[in-house]
Amino acid sequence: MKTLHWLLASAALATSLFASAQEGAIRKTLAERIPQLEKIDEIQSTPMPGLYEVRIGTDVFYTDAKGNYLIQGELIDTKARRNLTEDRIAKLSAVDFAALPLADAFTVVHGNGSRKLAVFEDPNCGYCKRFERDLQKVQDVTIYTFLYPILSPDSAEKSRNIWCAKDRVAAWQDHMLREKVTPPASCDTSALQRNLAFGKKHKITGTPTLIFVDGSRVPGAINDVEVEMRLAQAQSSAK
Repeated sequence: MKTLHWLLASAALATSLFASAQEGAIRKTLAERIPQLEKIDEIQSTPMPGLYEVRIGTDVFYTDAKGNYLIQGELIDTKARRNLTEDRIAKLSAVDFAALPLADAFTVVHGNGSRKLAVFEDPNCGYCKRFERDLQKVQDVTIYTFLYPILSPDSAEKSRNIWCAKDRVAAWQDHMLREKVTPPASCDTSALQRNLAFGKKHKITGTPTLIFVDGSRVPGAINDVEVEMRLAQAQSSAK
């Protein structure tokens, strides 16, 4: 029995050393041949023999065992009918809901507010306005809205006026649902700068961007039916 344990431990060590050496070789080759490639965060094998994942931030590439070829594309598991690249990026781009700076958002409650959703939105975003109309149909949800002025030169001004309004929720809904202009106002808008910094850190590049309690995110507007579906999935995953 001791001999078997020793053999298994030796095999595991040999596999680990081989993987480490292979990773080093891939890193060295890619660094020499593609110096403009950003720092590689991680290299790991994939379910496809001889193919390795190269991760840079939340970007995923693939290479062979020697780093002779670099592939940018999607890896599909045809047997399981899953997009492995999509699954991996979704996992990498997940945001810990508990880490969201909720004090820098304003809150809208529908019904009993038992479910939770965070949204990053720009007041100049047409897709956000469509999304907000659909969102009115979703009940029993608490929505944390982060103003995220990235689209137009006056996005910052409109966001400031909404954030500084006496009733932020009313000002937001008037602007997004009824096309009413929010009167100029001033106050401490450091929250908006923190929102921009948070979004940059987590590579939020478009609006709306939705974040659910299980950490999953959706870039872009979705309708109320899909919001309901994803809220249910997120609650199930979080449990």
